[in-house]
Amino acid sequence: MTQPSSPSPTATYRLQLQPDFPFAAAERAVPYLAALGVSHLHLSPVLEAVPGSTHGYDVTGHAAVRAELGGEEGLRALAATARAHGLGLVVDIVPNHMAVPAPLSLNGALWEVLRDGPASRYARWFDIDWDGGHGGRLLLPVLEGRIGDELPRFRVERGLLHYGEQVLPLRPGTELLPLPRLLEAQWYRLAWWRLARTELNYRRFFTISELIGIRVEDPEVFDATHGTVLRLIREGVVDGLRVDHPDGLVDPGGYLARLRAGTKGCWTVVEKILTGAERLPDGWACAGTTGYDALRHIDGLFVCPQGAGRLFSHYRDFVTPLADEGGDWDETVRRAAYEVVEHDLAAEVERLVRTAARIGERVPRPGDHAPWALRQAVRELLVRLPVYRPYAGEAADTARAAADTAMLRAAAERARATFRVPEEAGAVDLVSDLVLGRFGYGADGADGAKSGAGAPGPDAVARDAAETDAVEMNAVDPDVADFAARFAQTASALHAKSVEDTAFYRYPVLLSACEVGGDPGEPSLGPGTFHEYCARLQRDWPESGTVLSTHDTKRSADVRARIAVLSECPDRWRDVLNVVADGREVADGAVPVDPLVAWSAWQTAFGLGASAAGGPTAEQLTPAVLKAVREAGLRTTWTEPDAVYEEAVAEFVRSGPCGPAADQLAALKAELAPYVRANVLAATLLHLTMPGVPDLYQDTEREYAALVDPDNRRPARCDPGPLAALDSGAAPAGLSAEKLRLTATALRLRRAHPEWFGAAASYEPLSAEGPAAEHCVAFVRAGRVVTAVTRLSLRLQETGGWWDTGLRLPAGGDWRELLTGRTLAGGAAVGVDSLLTQWPVALLVRE
Repeated sequence: MTQPSSPSPTATYRLQLQPDFPFAAAERAVPYLAALGVSHLHLSPVLEAVPGSTHGYDVTGHAAVRAELGGEEGLRALAATARAHGLGLVVDIVPNHMAVPAPLSLNGALWEVLRDGPASRYARWFDIDWDGGHGGRLLLPVLEGRIGDELPRFRVERGLLHYGEQVLPLRPGTELLPLPRLLEAQWYRLAWWRLARTELNYRRFFTISELIGIRVEDPEVFDATHGTVLRLIREGVVDGLRVDHPDGLVDPGGYLARLRAGTKGCWTVVEKILTGAERLPDGWACAGTTGYDALRHIDGLFVCPQGAGRLFSHYRDFVTPLADEGGDWDETVRRAAYEVVEHDLAAEVERLVRTAARIGERVPRPGDHAPWALRQAVRELLVRLPVYRPYAGEAADTARAAADTAMLRAAAERARATFRVPEEAGAVDLVSDLVLGRFGYGADGADGAKSGAGAPGPDAVARDAAETDAVEMNAVDPDVADFAARFAQTASALHAKSVEDTAFYRYPVLLSACEVGGDPGEPSLGPGTFHEYCARLQRDWPESGTVLSTHDTKRSADVRARIAVLSECPDRWRDVLNVVADGREVADGAVPVDPLVAWSAWQTAFGLGASAAGGPTAEQLTPAVLKAVREAGLRTTWTEPDAVYEEAVAEFVRSGPCGPAADQLAALKAELAPYVRANVLAATLLHLTMPGVPDLYQDTEREYAALVDPDNRRPARCDPGPLAALDSGAAPAGLSAEKLRLTATALRLRRAHPEWFGAAASYEPLSAEGPAAEHCVAFVRAGRVVTAVTRLSLRLQETGGWWDTGLRLPAGGDWRELLTGRTLAGGAAVGVDSLLTQWPVALLVRE
């Protein structure tokens, strides 16, 4: 953990800037957000981006603030208004990539590289493998068809090459060449877009060829791409940073150290997604993550473990999936990983194979590894990594490095077993040693040489000498460092694409668990696990970010809270689904929709709750369901769409979850409304009072039912009316108003008393006692604040309620409950039934 040089936020509020919500709109929202109780606005990327972008991650230039949003003048006006209301600004930055836009002239640096090639002053900016085939040229996969078929669409005008809406520069002196020779003479090779999968020779963001990787590890590139942001920080316009996708960088730790030096240590969080028991490297110069790990630990509290198991049984009966197509989580992930690493990331794997082959020819003891063996070794290691990216070489965190080294060695053992001929598995040794920063002898080479007693024999001496040669080679051979970095970057892309963007959509048992940072195979977490996480967060990363909804979550927190209730009543869900699915005959010649899609669509519709029209709208639900079937890739995909099947899915949504059959769903929604309320309010209060800095996504202070993008990137509303009414004494009417009241109360408390929640505060679990103790999650912050919430409220009601379960408040004075105004005596056991009756949550402060 690195302490910031200026006060950390008490809470941030994320705004998705876009042409329909520019700086001026954000400025108008400032008085409302200040009244709500946040300390900082959290802005999506503000630098120049592709025109019309609703997210800003497709950066086209780093020298200027985005004109579509109001330019630097608009940003400064927003900062001034925010400052006048006591608010600061946190800005999202994108160090990993830039856009490959249309027209390409929007990205001036890339334009010059395309024109001047490796000699361009900007060539060092981009992660291009000029030796990766194509005759020393950059593959540019922008053609709609094969180049021979597209030739009639090319034309040269005023020294530029035109292709449809795309405009490209020409290498000086080639303008007058005949078209075929002109194309061959460029520093880029124009190609059919489908060739990117196997032939691309620049690093991209995941599998998106329209985003090209940049080399911020180069100090000159860092300075050029961060100059504007660093200047805005020095001048007091920007107060903190969110760093997008650090796993894509060559050296995230080194990058963050350089960033900290440039910002003088302003509050900075990184979008690092942790899995399982994974920890953020201790040496990283930041305040912590953006908070998906907190999301996982909050959401898990509201999933009933027994009910989740029974829900899976009903899902299996309804869908009858194959094990690797949604029938078993681990098998589903494994198949998805193989598909992605063999298909979508083929170009990235080939770059690793080429690099490993070059190294293998130069090491002190060449291994004679065939390309196919190296390819298999790379793939088999990649698919066996349980994390987004290994950090075995993290010198500043020896515990993390040791854990990742053990993880990689275990993966290597399993990878070797995939080779039919054991001797050919030596390719795994080379690859794993390269990833670990050591190579030449297999997993036991150097260690085995040093494990015996007495003087070393001749073989051991030879091995030690060769190892020394290998270490020296590691220091001078750029291929060695390149391989380790590219492997880690590819691992990150593989995990994101295979788990988040494929397996999550093939295993929709409980959709609330299919979330960024989540684990659908283990959706439930108990209070003990939650408390352990919070204690660790307070100890190690007390100013880390925490989130419940973001621009990247597949379902907003309220949608997930609603769906989680189904884990408490799996039989009721089965019965309703059987009713709505019964009798839905398929017309002659029509394409039937898979049961997996039906299960997912109906559960998503339940999660959306009721709209003004009474049920979910097809306009909101259909795009999300279609995206789900494309991402799942079992019947249709983004690149090989099945238009007939997709229309069948759309019609199913219109006539099913959004049609008359939805009446049955509405009845279940009404029946479960009290338990949904408990989940929504409990998750909200936990998020706002647990360790860390809570980030509220736009409009989530009230009920917010949003699905995957673009649904969750609509312009913010920031309506001050409901909050003003509550502040004027109006009683909260309905869940949305209750959530707003709770949110404002907690945020204002944090802002008034940051010392109760920040780095100097403390976190102590508070255990209830009695037959229903497991349904109460409570904790104390700094001895001054108590949070208590209800979990699994439906199961609680079915087992008779709280009975005589009590919660003993800390002694030393009275406690005032902020939502009801009641005063309770400290040191005495309070009946949880009275504490959590009017509201399913309680927020108490010591008088």
